[in-house]
Amino acid sequence: MKNVVYNADCLPAMRKKYQIIYADPPWSYRNMGNIQATANSHYKTMSQEDIEKLPIQSIVNDNCILFLWATFPKIQEALNVIKAWGFEYKTVGFVWVKKNKNWTNFFGVGWYTRSNAEVCLIGVKGKAPKISNSIGSIVETIREYHSKKPYIIRKKIVEFSGDILRIELFARQKTEGWDVWGNEVESDIDLLGSTGKEI
Repeated sequence: MKNVVYNADCLPAMRKKYQIIYADPPWSYRNMGNIQATANSHYKTMSQEDIEKLPIQSIVNDNCILFLWATFPKIQEALNVIKAWGFEYKTVGFVWVKKNKNWTNFFGVGWYTRSNAEVCLIGVKGKAPKISNSIGSIVETIREYHSKKPYIIRKKIVEFSGDILRIELFARQKTEGWDVWGNEVESDIDLLGSTGKEI
């Protein structure tokens, strides 16, 4: 994701107001050695400041739920993003336990213990859209290419909140029923508007 600056006051009006925001930000792991090198080799990262400054509030409904992916070293930064985007942190929505193709646990990198899982945090604005109380939080799937999240998470989100207006931010593929925005897909919205520019 390219770094951008913008003037939020000059952003064009958005017609759609989404009730579900699903986001997997390209976190920067500056000063984290191999973790940063691994991320940079697969996609463009964004600074914490640029992620927080994205004009997310311009595309959300008064009642909206945010599902935000975070690795364990980025929990505090993710909580800051939730607040900056106008949401209130509620809980961990999903814990993804990564498996190898032979179904053994994936063994990742880390400064302390070696990472396996990632979490998807929930933030809420207004009243969270919710139609089900039976969605489990633990998801065990085979890890595919770097940073790709399990497809089943999108399905679980819809089962939880309903078939309502939704968008995936920082998307890497188009998914039926979802609008998308990101630099690896043909975006359905112009989130940054005409004032966005590379820095």
